[in-house]
Amino acid sequence: MLLFLLLLLYIFFYPVSMALVFYNEDTNERQAFLPLEYGDEFQIIFTHSVHLSDVVEKYRVTSDKQIEQFEFIFEEFGVGMPSNAQTGETFVYEEGRYHIRDMKNLFPELRVRNGKAVSQHRLVWGTHEVTFNDYMEPGAWMTLKIEHLTLWQWLKGARIHEQNTN
Repeated sequence: MLLFLLLLLYIFFYPVSMALVFYNEDTNERQAFLPLEYGDEFQIIFTHSVHLSDVVEKYRVTSDKQIEQFEFIFEEFGVGMPSNAQTGETFVYEEGRYHIRDMKNLFPELRVRNGKAVSQHRLVWGTHEVTFNDYMEPGAWMTLKIEHLTLWQWLKGARIHEQNTN
């Protein structure tokens, strides 16, 4: 019986899957998670509150559980937008949008605020897209981290639903 209980505890509390985890503000409270693996890519798209055009930030999961920003896309220069690429990056204009590519910005976590004035932030991965408003209040701050989740955390957490964008 004791062996069975130990095995059960092991099964429930051993990390089983990696995910992009959304934490409420500066707390340890998990708001939601998106299952991802090393090398997987995701995007955060938001509508710029002044230009009212979409800004796309592209990220990938690194082998050491960091978040690497590798591309930034926007339509207009102005408040909060870059004016050029940094050393080693590529700046191009394609199909009416500016792209900064070959970025290698590494983050152990991302601090993200859901839009308040223009609350149209979206999370995109593969062919799937969800709005931040489905998981957090407009104006709310979140900390995003790549973590391994236990089966228990997986079962009691809020998995981000897969809604096909096609």
